[in-house]
Amino acid sequence: MRKGIMDIPDIMKKLPHRYPFQLVDRIVEVEPHKRILGYKNITMNEPHFGGHFPGNPIMPGVLQIEAMAQVGGLLLHLSYDLEDGQLLLFRGVDECKFRRLVVPGDRLMMELTMLSFHRGICKMRAEGSVDGKIVTTAVLSTFLELPDGSKEIRPQKTKDRFK
Repeated sequence: MRKGIMDIPDIMKKLPHRYPFQLVDRIVEVEPHKRILGYKNITMNEPHFGGHFPGNPIMPGVLQIEAMAQVGGLLLHLSYDLEDGQLLLFRGVDECKFRRLVVPGDRLMMELTMLSFHRGICKMRAEGSVDGKIVTTAVLSTFLELPDGSKEIRPQKTKDRFK
């Protein structure tokens, strides 16, 4: 497992999201084909806090789920031979629970563990935490459309990629 492997410029090469919708600041650990750990620093200057809620800023749960989905997309990019910026489509959320509030000043740590990947559909268990306390859990599904003419997704050569 390699630590501290991706910062914002690296993330921007892999994901199409841009401000204000890029919701991952750093990837700190990855085990290709297994799990990934990343975080988002929650700051008061984010646009959604103007209306959610004035005087009582709370990170919307749907944005927590989106942030975890972006981290999961990075696990797929780091595990398989995907093109930079290849579009991964969010397919679904199951077993979602919001357990605590996420507010400005928090660091939302997001750990995703791959459960299955079959025929372009990946399922991952997602867990968000702040200061070691679980705030959000879910099972996320992502769909990866294979390039024209391709019959399979090729695993990355992890020994070369994670030196």
